[in-house]
Amino acid sequence: MLHFPPIPTWEAMHPLIVHFPIALLLLSPLFILIGAALSPSRGQPYRIAGLIILLLGTASLFVAAWTGEAAGELAERGGPVDAVLAAHESLASQTRILFLVLTVILLGMTLLPKALRRQETRLSSTFMPLAFLVLYSVGALFLVNTAHAGGRLVHEFGIHSMVPEESAPAAEDASAAGERDH
Repeated sequence: MLHFPPIPTWEAMHPLIVHFPIALLLLSPLFILIGAALSPSRGQPYRIAGLIILLLGTASLFVAAWTGEAAGELAERGGPVDAVLAAHESLASQTRILFLVLTVILLGMTLLPKALRRQETRLSSTFMPLAFLVLYSVGALFLVNTAHAGGRLVHEFGIHSMVPEESAPAAEDASAAGERDH
C-alpha cells in the first residue's frame, strides 16, 4: 500500500527546497526575454510572469539558505570539505543579496511607470528589460556556481542531508515497519 513519506526535519529539507530557487531563477529570464521581444502591450503579461517567477525564486532562495544553514550545522567537517562548504555558504549569501537587488530593480521597472501613469514605450518594454537581463546574467552565474559547490559537497564528498540524532530512532522504526509490510 502506498504511504506518504515522512515529513523531513527542517535540517533535512535542504535537498528538497534547493531545487526550487534554481529552477525558478533560471526560468524567469525566459519570460522577461519573451516579453521584451513582443510589442509593449502583448509582452506585458510575460514580463509580469517573469517578475512573479523572480519573486517566488528569490523567496525560495532565502528558504533554501535557511535550511542549508541548519543542515550545515549537522554536516561532518574536515579537510577539503570545509573549504567547499565555506565557498558554498559564501556564494549562497552573495547570491541572495544579488537576487534581492535584482528583484527590487525589476519591481521598480514594472511598477514605476504605472505609478507615474506613463505609457509603455519600446525603451521601457524592450531595451530596459534587455539591459536588466545583462545584470541578471551576473546573478545567474552566482546561482550556478553556488549550486555547483553544493553539488560538489554531495557528489564529490558524499555530504548528504543529515538526520539529527533524536530523529534517528523514528526513522529506524519507519524502516522496520516498511519491512513488516512486505
